[in-house]
Amino acid sequence: VQLQAFGGGLVQAGGSLGLSCAASGRTFGSYAMGWFRQAPGKLREFVAAISASSINTREEDSVKGRFTTSRDKAKNTLYLQMNDLKPEDTAIYYCAILESYSENLVAYWGKGTLVTVSS
Repeated sequence: VQLQAFGGGLVQAGGSLGLSCAASGRTFGSYAMGWFRQAPGKLREFVAAISASSINTREEDSVKGRFTTSRDKAKNTLYLQMNDLKPEDTAIYYCAILESYSENLVAYWGKGTLVTVSS
């Protein structure tokens, strides 16, 4: 069982970046999944979640209207599209399997990818 986030990099403020999270070892289509991030010197925080059905999504207030999460069950892949990026979005981004859609309890963490937003 492995989750790995991809797509991080350096981007200027106001730019866009798309992250992917590839799952291997098993199919995760029946699980809610989420994105979290950890900025330097800060605690890891919730970013976005998507239900197992893909019908429902929710985002942390600071990224609402800028970040969108989606999934492709056929590809066993989770996505995070990030638009209008800000320097405060700089962090390592992690994907995760959630215990349930409505809570930010993580059942399994993936490996992260670094996003750096320059001002």
